[in-house]
Amino acid sequence: MTTSTDHTADRPISLTAPSGIDRAAHHRLDEAWLAAAWSHPTTRCFVVSGGQVLIDETADGRTELVMTPSFEAPLTEAHRYFLGIDEEGVSYFALQKDALPGRIDQSARAAGLREAGLLLSPRDAGLMVHAVGLENWQRTHRFCSRCGERTVIAAAGHIRRCPACGGEHYPRTDPAVIMAVTDEDDRILLGRQVHWPEGRFSTLAGFVEPGESIEQAVRREVFEEAGVTVGQVEYVASQPWPFPSSLMLGFMARATSTEVQVDGDEIHEARWFSREELRAAFDSGEVMPPYGISIAARLIELWYGKPLPTRSV
Repeated sequence: MTTSTDHTADRPISLTAPSGIDRAAHHRLDEAWLAAAWSHPTTRCFVVSGGQVLIDETADGRTELVMTPSFEAPLTEAHRYFLGIDEEGVSYFALQKDALPGRIDQSARAAGLREAGLLLSPRDAGLMVHAVGLENWQRTHRFCSRCGERTVIAAAGHIRRCPACGGEHYPRTDPAVIMAVTDEDDRILLGRQVHWPEGRFSTLAGFVEPGESIEQAVRREVFEEAGVTVGQVEYVASQPWPFPSSLMLGFMARATSTEVQVDGDEIHEARWFSREELRAAFDSGEVMPPYGISIAARLIELWYGKPLPTRSV
């Protein structure tokens, strides 16, 4: 496997640009420092609820996270998560609530990562993806997997501790492979999952299994889903994908067979496309491109040679 990220230099992958935020993990267990940071007048925080945040447009046309000083924040103690510090020393916190707060000016709106990730600055997108990932984990891991006791939040939202057995539980991240498969004629293999609407095609993907390398996972997933065997596997880049807790590992892969036989369980349809065929399918509306925020779109672009048509979120 050849490791290279040069392919994405001209068109960065969403949610991966440097955010300028130091996560400062060494402060997470320092309650005195966290309390001082929270009470500092420059500290900023925002609410996350159900994977959504409030965003707003500025006078100069930019889109920003709606953040407030900590002294104006909604009350919450247990679900206050420290996200890090920027280059100017400003601390950032996320507050997990059951609902987003209302806005007096009515200009802000709720948005999830699929929309906001394309609009926000690298700093705001980085803060949001961190907060959404923590919220997803916190909501689904409230009980100890060892003894079943309710756990308590620690380390500014990055650990859950069990008061009964002493177990510590950390945020879950599931490695998943996603791959643009091409054949000797330089066609690309795209598939449509069983629950997707007609015309929506994307690259194949799947989770890494226990005891499996990522290269093995690429070959297994492509064969299981489409019946195609893969030889060479080349790593491209990764992308955090908290829907709810994945890290997408992107690859280019070369097929050694071309006969397609879909599994019918995950993939309903899979087809080989030349560039001309895919361009015509985009133009006619027969095929919808992946969401622009996804690494799938970038993998297809590496082969396609130019940006894909845009689609709504």
